[in-house]
Amino acid sequence: MRYRTLGRSGLRVSQLFLGTMTFGEDWGWGAPVEECRKLFTAYAEAGGNVIDTANRYTEGASERIVGELVAADRDRFVVATKYTLTNDGSDPNASGNHRKSLTRSLEQSLVRMNTDRIDLLWVHIWDPGTPIEEMMRALDDAVGAGKVLYIGISDSPAWVVSRANTLADWRGWTPFVGLQVPYSLLQRDIERELLPMSGELGLSVAAWSPLARGLLSGKFTRSTPSGPTRVRPEDATEQEMRVAREVDAVADELGASSSQVALAWTMARHPHLHPIVGARRIEQLTDNLAAADLALPDAAVRRLDEVSAIDLGFPTAFINSMDRFVYGPVGTRVDF
Repeated sequence: MRYRTLGRSGLRVSQLFLGTMTFGEDWGWGAPVEECRKLFTAYAEAGGNVIDTANRYTEGASERIVGELVAADRDRFVVATKYTLTNDGSDPNASGNHRKSLTRSLEQSLVRMNTDRIDLLWVHIWDPGTPIEEMMRALDDAVGAGKVLYIGISDSPAWVVSRANTLADWRGWTPFVGLQVPYSLLQRDIERELLPMSGELGLSVAAWSPLARGLLSGKFTRSTPSGPTRVRPEDATEQEMRVAREVDAVADELGASSSQVALAWTMARHPHLHPIVGARRIEQLTDNLAAADLALPDAAVRRLDEVSAIDLGFPTAFINSMDRFVYGPVGTRVDF
């Protein structure tokens, strides 16, 4: 496992992050504590150091399990969690990105994980009811109090992230160093706005669902799944299955698994992109971790790019199509 700095910070994080939405059985399809320990141990032994959870994953069980697992060597790991989701559906102030919600959720997370600080706190999703100024100042105060070391944001529009970090820059507040969004060969829409923005702002990108809920793992194209699954093969579109079969073909040519190829593709798309790998069984995670050592040939990346290509839409597609009109014939000889 190799390491990169997280965004424009000095924090070193591993290529692959460990997602722990599967830690705990409270949602009916997660892993028991014994299996979680095996998953955590395999990830740590491979060199992984980022453990990603959230206040509501498996109704708090995930945070409690993560706290127990990292306790013996707490400083070795970058513990990341999230706030925004409601802690009490009957209380309008028990959710959102405002100061009261942040304070309450953060204190509960610290207790559940039995730790004195969160290394990386993510805003879980944009809350249009909270001013961006309030959110960023409250997060900066949490950092100033030593309860949080770094902050990131998940599942939010590009303009929100850009405005938030601009405000932080102007006012000397703590900026976001990371962006967490869904990204895979079957969901590339972040390439329209969010991925270019992250590059311009120097944000690292944590990609959730890089295997598209298992559709890119080969379990639907190579066999019939047995046991509980979060997606049914009949729910997949013809285009999604076509992409999945192309992943299988590339994997067979390289002597790799389909999951490894799909994960390696995401890392090849952006220099600071970190797939979040999650699993319910140790053999799944062991297979996924091997993607850290798989470098896809350029030809394979192009094949996968082409089969999964999306329309970038307005304004990107329009701007790209207007080069000659805007710059004239000489524009083709200008390098940016």
